This record gives sequence, C-alpha cells and structure tokens, in this order.
Amino acid sequence: MPVKEDPLGTIDISTTAVITIASQAINQCYGVVGMANKNLVNGIANLLSRESHRGLEVTIEEDAITIDVYVIVEYGVRIRAVAESVQNTVKFHVEKSLGLPVKAVNVYIQGLRLTKEKSE
Repeated sequence: MPVKEDPLGTIDISTTAVITIASQAINQCYGVVGMANKNLVNGIANLLSRESHRGLEVTIEEDAITIDVYVIVEYGVRIRAVAESVQNTVKFHVEKSLGLPVKAVNVYIQGLRLTKEKSE
C-alpha cells in the first residue's frame, strides 16, 4: 500500500481504491465494451472470490503505481486509439484522485466484440 506522509499524519491507500478509480475511468473510454481476465486461472479465482476486480492488476513500488488493464474492445474501432485513450484516462484519474504518480498503464487487448447494429 502506498503511504503518503502528511504533517497531520500518514495516509494509507489500498490497492482496492486504486482499482475502483481505474475501473470507473475505463468505463468512460470509447470503444471498451468490457473487462477480461488475464487467464483462465484468474477467471476461476474471480468467480470464487467475493471481491471481483476483473481485468485490473495494480502493483505499487516505492510510491509509483503500475496498472495492468485487460479489456475487450468493440470490433471496428482503432485498437491503438482505444488503448491510448485507456492509458491517458486511467493515468489522469488515478493521479488526480490520489496525488501519487502512475509509472505505467499497460493495456492488454484480450478480445474483440462485435456489437449488434440497431435496426431502424
């Protein structure tokens, strides 16, 4: 957990708080249709766990945060543009909310999803 020293005391920030902020930021990104598990083992662990942080892994080292994001994007969008949008949005919101630097936001595209066209 990152600890921020303050003249009034210390502030401990849990990885769950970072995951919550990052998850909300990802939901705002155009082209992201869902979160994905890193692999089958993580998928089973998330099903058995009460706290599901599907698609996000947070590593905190010496007051720098690294976030791994596993997403499914909409078919037909520019994947690179979506990944860069996720990186910028997550970095901005986490740094703004916590006041700690984000070292990296690694985006892993786990799949594409074809959305159904709306019939007129």
